[in-house]
Amino acid sequence: MPRKEKRLRIRRREEVPEGQARLNPKSIEYLEIKKEVEIVIAGKKRYRFKAFPWEGVPENEVWCNADEMRMLGIADRTIATVRASLKEGGQE
Repeated sequence: MPRKEKRLRIRRREEVPEGQARLNPKSIEYLEIKKEVEIVIAGKKRYRFKAFPWEGVPENEVWCNADEMRMLGIADRTIATVRASLKEGGQE
């Protein structure tokens, strides 16, 4: 059975620690995320972050650290495919 995935908007947030992605608990439940989330941009760039539920995050958004997103070249409000990560560990 294929992993569930969803197109969500990536938002840069200063208050989010590096290596973390904050998602709405309903999104985490729908995507069946256990520990890590995989974010794929344009089908090529693939990144993994520790997933944390956060009630303040809208269902259609993922909040990540602003400095880390700048370093990775990801603009604020970028649309990306988000799914549960198969592998444990850092970024590819």
